[in-house]
Order: sequence, then structure tokens, then C-alpha cells
Amino acid sequence: MSAPKSTETPVRENALTRFFEITKRRSTLGRELRGGLVTFFTMAYIVVLNPLIIGTQPDSTGHFVGGGTVPDVRLVAAATALVAGVMTILMGVVANYPLALATGLGLNAFVTFGIAQLPKMTWADAMGLVVIEGLIILLLVLTGFRQAVFRAVPAQLKTAISVGIGLFITIIGLVDSGIVRKPAGPTPVELGVGGFLAGWPAVVFIVGLLAIVVMMVNKVKGAILYGIVGATVLAIIIEAIANVGSQTDATGKVVNPTGWGLNVPKLPDTWIAKPDFSLLGDFNLLGSFSAIGAVSAILLIFTLMLADFFDTMGTVVAIGKEGDLLDEDSNPPYVERILVVDSLAAAAGGAASVSSNTSYIESASGVGEGARTGLASVVTGVLFLLATFFAPLVEIVPYEAATPALVIVGFLMMTQVKDISWDDLEIAVPAFLTIVLMPFTYSITAGIGAGFVTYVLLKLVRGKAKSVHPLLYVVSGLFVVYFAIDPIKQALGVS
Repeated sequence: MSAPKSTETPVRENALTRFFEITKRRSTLGRELRGGLVTFFTMAYIVVLNPLIIGTQPDSTGHFVGGGTVPDVRLVAAATALVAGVMTILMGVVANYPLALATGLGLNAFVTFGIAQLPKMTWADAMGLVVIEGLIILLLVLTGFRQAVFRAVPAQLKTAISVGIGLFITIIGLVDSGIVRKPAGPTPVELGVGGFLAGWPAVVFIVGLLAIVVMMVNKVKGAILYGIVGATVLAIIIEAIANVGSQTDATGKVVNPTGWGLNVPKLPDTWIAKPDFSLLGDFNLLGSFSAIGAVSAILLIFTLMLADFFDTMGTVVAIGKEGDLLDEDSNPPYVERILVVDSLAAAAGGAASVSSNTSYIESASGVGEGARTGLASVVTGVLFLLATFFAPLVEIVPYEAATPALVIVGFLMMTQVKDISWDDLEIAVPAFLTIVLMPFTYSITAGIGAGFVTYVLLKLVRGKAKSVHPLLYVVSGLFVVYFAIDPIKQALGVS
């Protein structure tokens, strides 16, 4: 898409405009400021949503992020905004690209449910894996090996992974909101309570979900953020009038099935507070290797790397295409710098205990407003830094107001399913297993592993062994070991 026409006066060539190549890229200072602002409001929901995913789930030892025995979402909100702000500014200054970064949805769910809750794993161990993953991607970028990794996994399997994570996020949203529950009988899941939607919290979820959908259909920028805020306001009003109360008591036992999940919505005592960044550095780099073994740790690192690396490449190209910034080979300017910053962001997210930070496709909203340079990213980053002072606000958001965003993000990721060739069984079956096993086994790793192993097997039996990248053979072999780890331990007499 070409740069939009504008009647704005061209920017004078001063040090700022020369550094960011504003005139060269046919932009103006006004467009960059507007674009940065729009991008922030389009993706600011992550400051609320990430704490509700990472900050509310215990690790296998029963501790939450930060080491406490009760959730502290303020810590996660402040650190989420801080890392997003710093890394987005770095993207703007170093790579001069209108691309914002923050904790990756899907990646944070994988770290929460697929890593931190594995037996013997702690949050610090899980975040250590994220740091390692980011450093490995950085090494791949600096050595040029990223092309080999990129070629190793078929494009349609990458698509299946993204779709599967979308469904995984969706079921998390539906379960956390209470729309889908596990009944007492033999049926694995049911709608609401006893097969029916019940309680005011369910109303808040439905209103929030429909409001986001309506805004998206009408192309309202920031629809997800507005939906969360609007549903939270509605929840506060309902609680003030109906006194619904919490779903659980102080011990975590469900005593009020139609009550609020996570937080009882009410106006906070303080709106602004000095941010607490004590989560920074709260990670154990090699703890996972002793907790779950080297093979399992390596597979988890590869899984993180796979999702992070390929999502970034797709996002970078999509943003460049939207802003008419790609060269004749579809490469953006300063691509090496972009990938270096993105890799550092992955490691920084782990080091701050907020999960891997990655490039956001929501940056396209700012590009749609005319942003073409890194100055827009600097604006977005500064706004994220200011958001660190508003961390207390996340404590008033109940699950029912936030989880519609998970369902919407799941839908957006699901739309990629059309890119899979369903009439080609050699790719369709592995893709199908990848997609369905993630939500049905509640394990992203299981889905990816099943897809890889099945893909390699089908290629072998079809006599197409040479079409499989050697790296995929290695990874699939590791996944076979991963799936058979218990029988192998029993055969070796290892406890």
C-alpha cells in the first residue's frame, strides 16, 4: 500500500527527520506521532491481558510469578509495560522500523500452561528457557543460520501451529470466563452451569465479546482494548448493584459458581502507583535442565524458538508490505537490525518474567495511519513506559471482562487455516493433529510434536525422504524421545 496523500507541510530536514528518514520515506512528523499513538492503543490490552494469563497461574510448586503463594498481577503489569516500552523504543532507534513489541500472546500461554506447570518446574526455570530461546535466536540472526531454520519447517505446518495456538487460547478464555466448565458427570465439558449460562459475569463476557466483534466489523482501532475497558466498567456497575461476589473463598474453593473469576470488580483505592520492577532478573537460566531433563528442556526451547522466530518474520514482512517499505525481494530496510532487536526482546521478556516479547501485527494499525519510520515506535514505547504507573488498574479486571479478548485473538489466529492444503493428506493430517491436539490435550508441545513426527513419517512412507529438511529429522527424533520418555526411563531403570 502506498503512503497516503496528505496536505500536511513536509517536514524540514533537521537532525531528527534525517535520522528517522521521515522525508525519504514520504512521511511527516504528524503521521509518525499519530501512528505511534494508534499502535499503542491498539495493543495496550497486553498490559492487562498478560498479567491475567501469567500472573494468575501457579507453577508446579504452587507459587506464582515473583515467588509468592498468591497472585500479584501488579508486578506482571508493570514489568510487561516496561519491557514493551524499552524494546519498542529500541526497535525505533536501532532499526528505524514502525514496529512495536510486547509479550507475545500464544507464547505466554505456552510458557504458562506448557512449561511452568510441568512437574518440578518453577516460574524462574520457565523464564530461564525463554532467555535461552531469545539468545539462540540472536545467535541464529548474527550467524545467518536463520535461513536454515526458516526452511526446515514447511510453511503449512507453521500455519497449523499458529492456528492450534489460537484454539488453545480460545479454550483458555472460555474456561476462565466460566462459559465452558467441567461438570461432575462423565461429560468432559459443558456450557456454563448445568448446561446453561448463568449469572451476571456470563452477561459481562457475552457483552464484551459482542462489543469487540461489532467494533472490529466497523474497523474501530483499539477494539480489543475498548472491549476490555467497557466490560470492566459494566462489571463494576453490576457488582455495585447486585453484589455478586467472588466465585471462590480464601482457600480457592468454589463456593459461588456464578460469581466473578479472579477479581471482584470495584473501583481501586489508588489509580496510579510507583511501579514495582522486582520481577526483573527473577529467572533461573539452567534450572529446567535439572528439573525436567535435557531432552525435554531442549524440545521446549525449540518450540518457543519456532513460534517466536517465524511469527516475527511474517509480521515484519506484513508491516513492510502495508507501508510500502519492502525492496524488490520483499525484504524490509535494515532487516538484520530488526531481527536483532526482536531476538533481544525475547530474551528480555524472559529476564523480566513476563514471557518472550515479540513483534506485534497490531503495528499495522499505526502504519495504516501513515507511520513509516521508527519515530512511531519511539512514541509507542514512551506510552508503554508511562503505562507502568497504572499497574493498579489490572486488579479490578475480572476474568469475564478480559477473556473475550482471548477468544477474539483465537479467532484471528484461526483465520490462517485457509492457507493449509486440506486435499493433500501428506500435509493435511499433520496439520490437523497439530491443531486439534493443542486444545484437546491442553498442550502446545504435544500438538507440535505430533505434527512433526506424523509429517516426517508420511514423507518417508511416500518415498519423499529427500524433501524433508535434515533439521526436521533431528527435531522429530527428539519429539519421539519426548513422547516415549516414560517407557524409556522404565526400560533403563531410571526413576
